[in-house]
Amino acid sequence: MSQTPVTDDAGGTSSGGSGPKNPFSRTWLFLKQVFDELRKVIVPTRRELLNYTVVVLVFVLIVIGIVTGLDWVLGHLSELVFGGGAGG
Repeated sequence: MSQTPVTDDAGGTSSGGSGPKNPFSRTWLFLKQVFDELRKVIVPTRRELLNYTVVVLVFVLIVIGIVTGLDWVLGHLSELVFGGGAGG
């Protein structure tokens, strides 16, 4: 059975715990990293956004059709198995 060393890294940083201890410095570092990541985001063009929207809508319609078909089939199967009701 192998043992893994326990580290005292409460901040969640992988830099060996050498991050800032001051809460304001940690908040500033977090915000700086957020803005650095936001600069990497690629905003889709209008044509790409329209294309993605159409693909999602078509996929949703297909899933709705599958679920509706399964509901219809299982409804008719349950009527065959359990009978058609009181029939009054």
